[in-house]
Amino acid sequence: MKPTKKLARQAGFLYFLLIPLGVFGIMFIPMQFIDPGDIASTINNIETDTFTFRLSIVSALITQLVQILVVLALYQLLKSVHKNAAVLMVISILIAVPIAMLNELNHFAVLESLGNAEQVSLFLELHEYGVSIAQIFWGVWLFPMGYLVYKSGFIPKIIGVLLCIACFGYLGDSFAFFLDLNLGFAFSDSTFAGEIALVLWLLIKGVNTK
Repeated sequence: MKPTKKLARQAGFLYFLLIPLGVFGIMFIPMQFIDPGDIASTINNIETDTFTFRLSIVSALITQLVQILVVLALYQLLKSVHKNAAVLMVISILIAVPIAMLNELNHFAVLESLGNAEQVSLFLELHEYGVSIAQIFWGVWLFPMGYLVYKSGFIPKIIGVLLCIACFGYLGDSFAFFLDLNLGFAFSDSTFAGEIALVLWLLIKGVNTK
């Protein structure tokens, strides 16, 4: 099937949805509720606004459902370029999604353990490890996607290159966390441009159907 502007914009819109959902579902709790080094303050923050804490968990779960729709839309858009690479892209996300969804059990466990500071600390730490495990596949899927974009001829090659770079940014963050390197920065903070560029290109330009 030839790629169409309509399909491209559908994929771009779904990909765009991941931004607010992901920020609220994955980044909001660490930023808003967790006070590093002060578990008592963290527990108080959660108890003060339990509804928002739960809402963030729900957003994280919805993010994963949307992620499935995103990768399926991109598969339809890019499979004509190289089907095996497109399948690898899909498999990577289908591995990441259950990891990320099951990881939210740690946040639910936090809510059930607010009376025990040690358990709350443990479950928050386990959640962070879970995110880093899922992040491996959030990185891996970008490499075949970047290759497909680069070879497609209907999306600029530079976006494909940037997506491959973003892959290694996520992988670098995950393994730096596992090795407890404490670098003081995240690689992905400076390598995410490819994903933003792809979203904007698909939404505004679509694809060059010629």
